[in-house]
Amino acid sequence: MTVTQEGARTYEVRTYGCQMNVHDSERLSGLLEEAGYVPASGGETADVVVFNTCAVRENADNRLYGNLGHLRPAKVRNPRMQIAVGGCLAQKDQGEIVRKAPWVDVVFGTHNIGSLPVLLERARVEGEAQVELKESLETFPSTLPTRRESAYAAWVAISVGCNNTCTFCIVPSLRGKEKDRRPGDILAEVRTLVEQGVLEVTLLGQNVNTYGVEFGDRLAFGKLLRACGDVEGLERVRFTSPHPAAFTDDVIAAMAETPNVMHQLHMPLQSGSDRVLKAMRRSYRAERYLGIIERVRAAMPDAAISTDIIVGFPGETEEDFQGTLDVVRQSRFANAFTFQYSIRPGTPAATMPDQVPKEVVQERYERLVALQEEISWEENKKQVGRTLDVLVAEGEGRKDDATRRLSGRAPDNRLVHFAAGDETPRPGDLVTVEVTYAAPHHLVADGPVRALRRTRAGDAWEARQGGSGAAPGVMLGMPTIGRPAPAPAPAASGCSLT
Repeated sequence: MTVTQEGARTYEVRTYGCQMNVHDSERLSGLLEEAGYVPASGGETADVVVFNTCAVRENADNRLYGNLGHLRPAKVRNPRMQIAVGGCLAQKDQGEIVRKAPWVDVVFGTHNIGSLPVLLERARVEGEAQVELKESLETFPSTLPTRRESAYAAWVAISVGCNNTCTFCIVPSLRGKEKDRRPGDILAEVRTLVEQGVLEVTLLGQNVNTYGVEFGDRLAFGKLLRACGDVEGLERVRFTSPHPAAFTDDVIAAMAETPNVMHQLHMPLQSGSDRVLKAMRRSYRAERYLGIIERVRAAMPDAAISTDIIVGFPGETEEDFQGTLDVVRQSRFANAFTFQYSIRPGTPAATMPDQVPKEVVQERYERLVALQEEISWEENKKQVGRTLDVLVAEGEGRKDDATRRLSGRAPDNRLVHFAAGDETPRPGDLVTVEVTYAAPHHLVADGPVRALRRTRAGDAWEARQGGSGAAPGVMLGMPTIGRPAPAPAPAASGCSLT
């Protein structure tokens, strides 16, 4: 780590929740650095600690207040220290946070993250907590400065907000109605990122494939994918998460026909029971979902498809659950993020009758996980003997040091651990390897690296090693697909972008 400017205040951003929160935290970090703050080094308590919160889990508030309590002694010891709380839980609880934790200095919402530096300074000068929560979007977040966590892959938000009314989800009331960026602004950001060394972008939206609804073009998302194909130097394009009800054949065609759009699809199912889907207000049924998968595989036989599933939604019967297992068997997901339903205060599902007993939910969850593990392993075994181009990642393989391997992502987003060989590649470089072993959640390539391509992204990563400080901490409540930066193992949560 390089020496930071003397006297500069340090910061740390602690992130919980979905990919949108992770990207928002990159913006919060960018705002703070533009205001003169520097990242705290590992092990030290920062002068400014920002909690970017998630509200979708039953114990989200307990987790926040527990963490705030742990910081209280540090704040007493360091009069310069400030604590800020933002994100979905801040938008939901508002002034309640300062009442329960009066040592918090700033509370800000999902619509005004750009206000954080000003609110911190105002709290410091006035000596009292500042609470500012806008009811609608103040400025599109992508116009704000951003401290990207990865040198080689990046999130690109194409919309914010959600127009759906899923009964288990509180996101629409906290993020607001969908707001779409203009295509030219998105592509300008993508080109800038590529100029900085980025090889892979993930287009991000609460319902990414409804992009265009605000300006009246229902084919806008497919057009955007094709336009990304014209960006020179952009090698991989992903997106998350599409809604099955809005998934159209022009998007499938764009995926199949645009060379740098990866043959990988993460599409939340949530339940395989039509009755439960109706209760969830998911405006599609199992037959439509399976039809999309069938058409995707017809166009792209090598596509890896993953999903989100909630077990134990209120009123779910054994017959309903069997419907979910049937869809899982037919879909042959590469992997599935499975969540036990938990009550989310403020959602319609929280007050529904026939809440499923915890022990029943647990037993069903275990059966679903066992089935999906079996399918994932069988699908991964089909990769043995294949030659794959792997984008080398940073921190993806938690056992890399012990196994003397490196890790990265195949084009279909499968995690691949490989032997480094004589010339060690950098994160952002590309290696060609042959798969020698398959496990349910990863592939191994223990043979020699067949080819190594040192890239601009690897150069950018190397240049960063002389940069300032460590990246802000990211503690995800949900696993991500095509993630630009490493993340801890997923927790059992129902959080999803759709």
